[in-house]
Formats: sequence, C-alpha cells, structure tokens
Amino acid sequence: MNQYHQPTPEARLAEAGIILPEVANALGHYEPYVIVGSQLMTSGQFPYLNGELMYKGQLGRDYTLLEGYAACRLAALNAIAQLKQACGELSRIKQIYRLEGVLSVHESCVEHPQALDGASDLLLQVFGEAGRHSRMIWTNPVMPLNSLCLVYLFAELHPD
Repeated sequence: MNQYHQPTPEARLAEAGIILPEVANALGHYEPYVIVGSQLMTSGQFPYLNGELMYKGQLGRDYTLLEGYAACRLAALNAIAQLKQACGELSRIKQIYRLEGVLSVHESCVEHPQALDGASDLLLQVFGEAGRHSRMIWTNPVMPLNSLCLVYLFAELHPD
C-alpha cells in the first residue's frame, strides 16, 4: 500500500484477528481518559480479559519475562480499547507519543523493559508509524489489585 492508502488501526486489528476487550470500569473517583485540546491520555489500564484480571503477582517471582510480555500486551490492548471509547475511531489517533508502564517486579529481575516491549510491539502492530512512541517504565512493589502491570497511553488526535 502506498502512503495515501494506509490501513486503519481497526483494519490492522481485524487482519491480526485481534478483538478489543470491553472497557473496564474505573476503580475510583477518576476519569478513564481525558482529552485536552488534541491530547488524549488514558488512566492506567490493567491486563483484563473478559472482566478478569489475568496477571497477579510479580515479574521474576511469579511470572517469566515472556509472561510479563503477554501481560503488558494485554494491558495495552485494554488501553487501545480505552482510546477507541474516547475518540470513536482509532484512525483519529495521529500519534501515540508516550507509553508509560508500571510493573510489579521482584528485586532480582532487572530485564523488565523486555516485558514492556509487549505493549510497545502491539502499538506498532496496530498503529504502524503512528504507534512509535517514547516510553517510561516504573516499578512498584505493591500494585493495585496485585496486578503485574498497568499501561498508560498518551496520544495526539487529528483535528475534528
């Protein structure tokens, strides 16, 4: 395809056989996303599947890097579902410019950036060049709901 006929994020999801999950309810008194001008920011998204938190515990203790990769990918999929709820069509996303991940990591595990690659790789798969982003990874010994990870996305929207 040439640059003028790039597949939409929804088309990329369909081609990959990926179905967006239902968006989870907020766990407290906050908004699941906020749009300010052309900027869209999600609240932290957990690795939910069918309403169930799939990964509880610590990377390096309870989960391998490969499992951590899958958890971060699933959390990012939930974040993409949140983006779609926020803006209607994922093609409104001009650029995913920031990914932030928080992981519960055992003190012996220092390869946790490889786990967050699960989220980064999914963003590139779904958004193509518009999925290229900067990134920050945080570690936390105690996570909400004992989740292995949380993913936050920051995106710029095309004008209406």
